[in-house]
Formats: sequence, C-alpha cells, structure tokens
Amino acid sequence: MSAGRHCVGAVRRAAASAVIAAAGGQALGTAPGEAWRAGRFLAPYLRDSLLDNGAFVETLETATFWSNLARVRAEVTTALSAVLTAGGTPPVVMCHISHAYEAGASLYFTILCAQGNDPISGWHTAKVAASAAIRAAGATITHHHGVGTDHRDTYAQEIGPLAVEVLRAVKKTLDPVGILNPGVLVS
Repeated sequence: MSAGRHCVGAVRRAAASAVIAAAGGQALGTAPGEAWRAGRFLAPYLRDSLLDNGAFVETLETATFWSNLARVRAEVTTALSAVLTAGGTPPVVMCHISHAYEAGASLYFTILCAQGNDPISGWHTAKVAASAAIRAAGATITHHHGVGTDHRDTYAQEIGPLAVEVLRAVKKTLDPVGILNPGVLVS
C-alpha cells in the first residue's frame, strides 16, 4: 500500500472512531473482525446438516436508506415471525448489514425454524409476506442476489409498468428468440 493510501485510511479510521466514541461506542481492536473472517464461510455449510435434522434455513435480502433500516428490519422480522408462527413453525429471524453505502445499507436476513409438514409452501407464504413488508416499508425487493423468479412480480411493482416495458423491449431487441433466462426478470 502506498504511503498516501495508508494516510487516507488512517484519517478515515480516526474520523470513524471519533464518531463511534461520541455515540458511546468503544474500540474493540481487531479480534471481532478476525473472528468474523475466520468463520465467514463456515455458516453456509451448516445448512445441509440443519436440513437433514428437520430444520428449515433460508435467507433473503433487501436494501434501504440508513434512516429506514430499523423500520425495515422490524417490519420484515414481524412479517416472517407472524406467518411462520401461524403455520406452526415459530422462527428465529436474524439480520445483519451485509453491504454499507453512503446513503444506506443492505439488510441480510437468515431465518431458521422447523421444517413443518410442507416447508416449500410454508416458505413461499413467508416470502410473500416478507416481500410485502419490504415494499410497504419503502425498501427495495432485491440487492446483491438479483431479481430472479422469486422477486420478479414484486420487482415489477417496485419499478412500475413503464420500466417493465423498457426491460421487455431491451430483452426483445437483444434476445429476440427468448433463450436467455426466459421469464426470469420479466415475463
């Protein structure tokens, strides 16, 4: 790293530390970050073991402005908890910030519950409720995972009919035979 970059990084860290200290926070050193880094890719491997033992594990993401993070987290957590509990599978709903930006951040939810009698249908119902909560709270239906068929209909609501028609026109022009991801972004 060049001396100039190091200096800019040190200035940014000092400024961030001052803001955190002014809000009552304290420096914890590098241990929390190193612990996260060491275990970062271990959690996804737990999923198969949990599924094999009757647990259901799923994730979803959204993004919103900083001023809206708490509202979105609360409303999505409430929607997921209500639907899954009503279906007989009360969940643990966890959430963390996966990406941070100047204007806002991406919230990444991890949901853990019993599989129940029909886990696919149960998750579909929960995902519809979570998607409605995301939209009602003013967040975006997607972030780094993209749109895909799970979010296609809610994404169309979010961007509106004109934008959907623009996407269809681009698709028709660039993929006139319709072989590239048919029905994934627009139907």
